[in-house]
Amino acid sequence: MSENTTIINASPDDVWKVLADGWLFPLWVVGASRMRDVEPDWPAAGSRIHHSVGVWPHLIDDNTEVLASEEGVALRLKARAWPMGEAEVLITLTPSDGQTEVTILEDATNGPGRFLPAAVREPGIAWRNTETLRRLALLVEGRAHRSV
Repeated sequence: MSENTTIINASPDDVWKVLADGWLFPLWVVGASRMRDVEPDWPAAGSRIHHSVGVWPHLIDDNTEVLASEEGVALRLKARAWPMGEAEVLITLTPSDGQTEVTILEDATNGPGRFLPAAVREPGIAWRNTETLRRLALLVEGRAHRSV
């Protein structure tokens, strides 16, 4: 399982607002290209966002489903991008001196990626999630400071 952590200069509420707006997903998740639909109860457990991954014109339409959600604290997702496969992603938010420590745990759970040895798949996931957290921080901090 790959683990990445960063500190975002904003409250857990500010971070959660971005996570809870499914339409923002492609702005911070590396690989997501566009949104096609966000179910009205996102990010409640069982809800989905419908996105495309890849680079136009070679896009794959798929979805990400919420497995568990605790507002302002944690979001567990099943991310899909078939035929590449599925991954389980846990995003946790921890208050830290007026900031938020954000951790992403991710691993392949189904499809071809699952059969790669951990030593092969984890560095790629970690590299992608380093950039994902950087994008999330920029988005959250930009929104938080604009609303002040």
